[in-house]
Amino acid sequence: MSRIRKHLHKLLPDHHTLFQNRYLRWLAPYLDHPAFWAMNRRKVALAFAIGLFCGLMPGPSQMIAAALLALLFRVNLPVAIVTTLYTNPFTYLPLYYLAYQYGKLLMGRMNSRPMTVAPDWSNSSLAEWLQQVAAWAAGLGMPLAIGVPMLGLTLGLAGYLCVRAGWRCYIVMAWKKRKEWRGSR
Repeated sequence: MSRIRKHLHKLLPDHHTLFQNRYLRWLAPYLDHPAFWAMNRRKVALAFAIGLFCGLMPGPSQMIAAALLALLFRVNLPVAIVTTLYTNPFTYLPLYYLAYQYGKLLMGRMNSRPMTVAPDWSNSSLAEWLQQVAAWAAGLGMPLAIGVPMLGLTLGLAGYLCVRAGWRCYIVMAWKKRKEWRGSR
């Protein structure tokens, strides 16, 4: 087993241990398929891409969507779910701003309205601020509606290619190291 797989096996939960939990035991017949836990380059790369794509979805829907897509495409379930965690309260606004700009770029001249300023946190409670942020996001309209899924697709594709390339480079370096080791004997 390669070092990448060993490292991933240490980070990710063992599915047999998960299914011993009384809250997850009922899922065992549905999720105890080897494809959902496989550690090969194709399945991990696609799971990573799914996680990056679903990570831009709002709230708890991102992990649910990543799990459903992982099941649909029969890729590594934990990698797909864990990868969605790149979004958090600190990264949401910068990512959505990037998605808005990306949407404007993709739309070209169809949308020439300037972006409104984000609501200020200082004068309001959390609930009021969240309502203001929701109204602000709704006012961003079409560039955001186009930019979020397109940014998700772009991040997913880039993540897929990076994982595949990184895994391939690691394998080539391991082959070279093994060849050098065998040559020095």
